[in-house]
Amino acid sequence: MDFGTILDKWEKKAAGNKICPKEDEEPKPGNSHSRARNIKTDAVLDLHGFGSDEAWIALEAFFENSRKREHRKVLIIHGKGNHRSNSRDETGGMRDLTRRFIESCSFAGKSGYSPGREGGTGATWVMLKDGD
Repeated sequence: MDFGTILDKWEKKAAGNKICPKEDEEPKPGNSHSRARNIKTDAVLDLHGFGSDEAWIALEAFFENSRKREHRKVLIIHGKGNHRSNSRDETGGMRDLTRRFIESCSFAGKSGYSPGREGGTGATWVMLKDGD
């Protein structure tokens, strides 16, 4: 078993069913979610060090720029929240903020956690819907 497979298994166990229960399940070969997960990422945004307001503005700009560039898939690194304090501005709150942003964005499509070797529950990939 290679290290990436070990990390994937560890991530699945650690994630449980917190945000997206189906994201932590093993994708069935051939389903659209599995295919989307395997598409190459066109752009990455790392939210480490951002406060909530800054992160939201960065997400808006990143998604708009990605849409203009006709990207198919983007990755947001928000952290896992392992060092989270009670403040919503800490890393753990970034995962929740990212999820809320994706749900509110009209051109954000399918999304899920990246494989363990690419950040696991600390990063979310998003498929962008075709532009107008």
